[in-house]
Amino acid sequence: LVVRPNPFGYARLGLTVSRRTAARAVDRNRIKRLVRESFRAAQKRIAGNDVLVMARRQAVSTSNKTLRYSLEQHWKMLDNQ
Repeated sequence: LVVRPNPFGYARLGLTVSRRTAARAVDRNRIKRLVRESFRAAQKRIAGNDVLVMARRQAVSTSNKTLRYSLEQHWKMLDNQ
């Protein structure tokens, strides 16, 4: 996660899941879908930030529940700043 403040009143999302990270398109799309869904739920809490999420190889073998929990922890950390 890379975070930078932006001059707008809303949060924006950047997302990278490369073929090197997840060879199969199904896996890349699953990760992106989960990140977008989680971001939409937290968007109002982290307003005023540009967030770049860069997936790692471990995300491919991690369950959806664990990925959601990890993302939620990141959003909470941003919310407290």
